[in-house]
Amino acid sequence: MPAPRTVLLTGAAGGLGTLMRDLLPAFGYELRLLDLRPIDGEPDAITADLADRDALREAVRGVDAIIHLAGISLEAPFEKILAANIEGTYNLYEAAREEGVGRVVFASSNHAVGFTPRPQGEPPFDKSALIPIDTPRRPDTFYGLSKSFGEDLAQLYWDKHGLETVSVRIGSCFPEPTSVRMLSVWMSPADGARLFHAALTAENVGHTVVYGSSANTRLWWDLSTARALGYTPQDDSEPYAEKLIAEQGELQPDNIAHAHLGGHFVNDPPIWPY
Repeated sequence: MPAPRTVLLTGAAGGLGTLMRDLLPAFGYELRLLDLRPIDGEPDAITADLADRDALREAVRGVDAIIHLAGISLEAPFEKILAANIEGTYNLYEAAREEGVGRVVFASSNHAVGFTPRPQGEPPFDKSALIPIDTPRRPDTFYGLSKSFGEDLAQLYWDKHGLETVSVRIGSCFPEPTSVRMLSVWMSPADGARLFHAALTAENVGHTVVYGSSANTRLWWDLSTARALGYTPQDDSEPYAEKLIAEQGELQPDNIAHAHLGGHFVNDPPIWPY
């Protein structure tokens, strides 16, 4: 599939959005930026709330695809999650449908399956121990629940309206991992851009769900559906392992937060860092 020329990037002022603003243009994309907040140095960026359906429809008009990163990215009261992540994502899909946009890349999260037990034992884990993409969803928070909703919404819009989506269950995308747990779920910003590019250009994706991480030595989940899109991760968190383990210690199986994919999000309330 030819690379889309113009891509709407929602949540462009956020942490991940800021990283992708710098990295995606190298793949040939012209980015149209949208966020609830003004973006410094980007006078043409669209400042709009996901609740504003007219503004969303105008924002998506004429774009070839959408990368949807906007919304609340941590746990919050249900009312706030409902407005930003559930109703807001619905509003975006409706705008995309109305304007004939053919593809969305949806920022889902590993927290959609956060209560899934993580692989036990010593890494690297063989393929049979990795968490498959079709593992039953077990959200660990209202935030994780909203990402489960987003995946189901994407499936509905594919089945009913032919709007394609790649839902990316992102682990942690930062310049470097900051916790021992993150050694297993980290996605380097460069690999994040590679994965989003693959998600935008792969053929016949329908609704495809993938895990989003680098090729970490301590990887917990199966990246085969991401690789099938053409994603070739090039980074590994292992160079950071010795320092982080010396500072924080190894994960402990008898600690509920260490024993599950969602980390500290399985606690109530979630404890940072996760």
